[in-house]
Amino acid sequence: MKLFLFSIGSFLAKMSGKLAKFGTYVAAFGGPGLFVLCLLDSTFVPLPSSADALLIFLSMANPHWMPLYVLLAVLGSTIGCVILYYVSRRAGSRALSRFSPAKQKRVKDWIDKYDVLSVLVACLLPPPFPLKLFVVTTGVLRLSVVRFALAIAAGRAFRYLLLGYLAARYGEQAKEILARYYPWFGVGLAFIIVGFFVARALLKRNPEVVESLEAQVENLEAKVENQVVQTLEAGN
Repeated sequence: MKLFLFSIGSFLAKMSGKLAKFGTYVAAFGGPGLFVLCLLDSTFVPLPSSADALLIFLSMANPHWMPLYVLLAVLGSTIGCVILYYVSRRAGSRALSRFSPAKQKRVKDWIDKYDVLSVLVACLLPPPFPLKLFVVTTGVLRLSVVRFALAIAAGRAFRYLLLGYLAARYGEQAKEILARYYPWFGVGLAFIIVGFFVARALLKRNPEVVESLEAQVENLEAKVENQVVQTLEAGN
């Protein structure tokens, strides 16, 4: 058994080295290479940080092309996640077998409660947050692929826009800024999004609260109008 585990570990180590070389080779193609890296990293080929590093490098080297690089990264990542979604949908519960039951339950509870919003939040949170577990679970549960793809695209767009902008704006300093502050950016935005949707859901369940807020807004508008009229009359 120990020999078998050692053989598996050696195989994975060799594969990691080959994947790193492959990522370096693909990165040499610039924008198209970024698209390929994002697509592969979002499906079955683990290329951690390769896409982020290439996006930062390209945005630093050619700041005016940054929006195009971000678009390629978002498209590649979204297409890769949709491929993984369909594969998981076809495989069913077998696709979740490599994840622990505790993680499966936690993610299923999130998706049952927040639907594809949970996928959007997962896109924003920094590694090692298990985004692929959310993608696979969404496919197994057969959620709407359109809403799923939109959530992935929105989350990736924020992440890659932030990476590209900081790289184009601050150059080498962007790496230090991202290492220090990105986790807080991602977590903060995730909390804001969840809080917004929770508040909206509560308001929908309590029509009286909505009516009260609307009445307060109307009263405020009336006060502003009266103040404007009084100011004009005083000026005349």
